[in-house]
Amino acid sequence: MKTTITGRHMELTDALRSYIDNALKKIETHFDKVIEANVVLDVEKHRHIAEINLHANGVRIHGREASQDMYASVDAVIAKLEKQIRKYRDRINRHHPRSVKEMQSYQHAIISLDQDNGRDETEERPVLHKVVHREKLSMKPMTVEEAVMQLDLVDDPFLVFCNADTSLVNVLYARDDNTYGLIEPQF
Repeated sequence: MKTTITGRHMELTDALRSYIDNALKKIETHFDKVIEANVVLDVEKHRHIAEINLHANGVRIHGREASQDMYASVDAVIAKLEKQIRKYRDRINRHHPRSVKEMQSYQHAIISLDQDNGRDETEERPVLHKVVHREKLSMKPMTVEEAVMQLDLVDDPFLVFCNADTSLVNVLYARDDNTYGLIEPQF
């Protein structure tokens, strides 16, 4: 397992690193293949925040906890991740990989809008688009139920996925009334 531990506004000690590594080894036993674990430790005034992102078996799991002590924050976020894993382990293991459909990839770009400042106020200004951030992610086909499970595991407001039933890109989002919305392309 590839583990990345980052400390913000604090110095990481060897004892804290080994404590986190031992805690992540417990979580690693729940999965066949843990690809990556990103740990971010942050200190803000009197709050010690621990945040962990796991990429395992094609599933992304996120947890974040804060307390007065960094070790207590790490324990709390590990407990939160274990609870999520226990909750969804049967559902994750029950799904069989699809050999017929290939992994697809999509490109994500963040665009900022800049105004052209060299023109007179009375002239019409064209809006210039500039790509600020771009990333490529692989997308495995999943059903809507799998997408709902994946959205529950992360703290993102939406999930873009390839629908296994239609082979089209869909967007799933959480609504305020504890339901989900699904955006499908119409041709």
